Amino acid sequence: MRFMPALCRCIVLGMKPVSIQSKVALNNGVEIPWLGFGVFQAAPGDDTVASVGHALRTGYRHIDTAAFYENEADVGAAIAESGIPRDEIFVTTKVWNTDQGYDSTLRAFDVSVRKLGLDVVDLYLVHWPVPELYTDTWKALEKLYADGRVRAIGVSNFLEHHLETIMSRFEIVPTVNQVEFHPRLLQTELRHFCRKHRIQYEAWSPLMRGKILDSDVLTGIAASHGKTPAQVLLRWDLQHEVVTIPKSVHPERIEENAGIFDFELSEEDMRAIDALDQNRRIGPHPDEIGR
Repeated sequence: MRFMPALCRCIVLGMKPVSIQSKVALNNGVEIPWLGFGVFQAAPGDDTVASVGHALRTGYRHIDTAAFYENEADVGAAIAESGIPRDEIFVTTKVWNTDQGYDSTLRAFDVSVRKLGLDVVDLYLVHWPVPELYTDTWKALEKLYADGRVRAIGVSNFLEHHLETIMSRFEIVPTVNQVEFHPRLLQTELRHFCRKHRIQYEAWSPLMRGKILDSDVLTGIAASHGKTPAQVLLRWDLQHEVVTIPKSVHPERIEENAGIFDFELSEEDMRAIDALDQNRRIGPHPDEIGR
């Protein structure tokens, strides 16, 4: 296996992102903003256009969507309406499970870029490790990368054994593994595996869909910093060197989630939040996909 191209990952452990547009270099040299804006369950149409537009005006430059979300066209419309140069916005989308396989993935990508109104996608992910299909899907992603249609390729919801299969059979190491990550599901061994192999860890559902925001630990730490529990959680992500993509359609929450660069959690704070781990998921287990 090898990285492609063979560029160093320009990250120093313990680095501190200083603004909403701070970036980290992936294992192929492409830079991704630490803080992104997710649109999972954002209703297709005006809601998504408005929320992405507000996020871009707030300063977000990393938008995460997927074919499954059925709002790629709305993301593309918001980007076009923003007037922000294309090369300043990092766009992620994903191939859905029913489109996996070599030829079908290539067709699905064509549909996604047409909806987005883009020539090139910054990051294209395999949404879930569908058994018997995800390796052919990865082969298609390698072709898209070789053809210059994507700037980086990665995976989502992959466990160690899925990643090991990809790395043993293919040339390109995934740049990103986007997984469920919050204090109830640390998956420490998976995170360490990704760091060892220079696969950037990225959190979906970093706020656990609000199910953890009333934790006494989080509310106490938030009060001590003059912040909200959501801001504490997102800051915790960054200090674990995890790219994070909170989602909201509410302007005030979109702005709140961006206000995480003017404070720092102590080691004691970090340990207290880590101790909330229960190995508890709110999404499906990756090994149960396709069964």
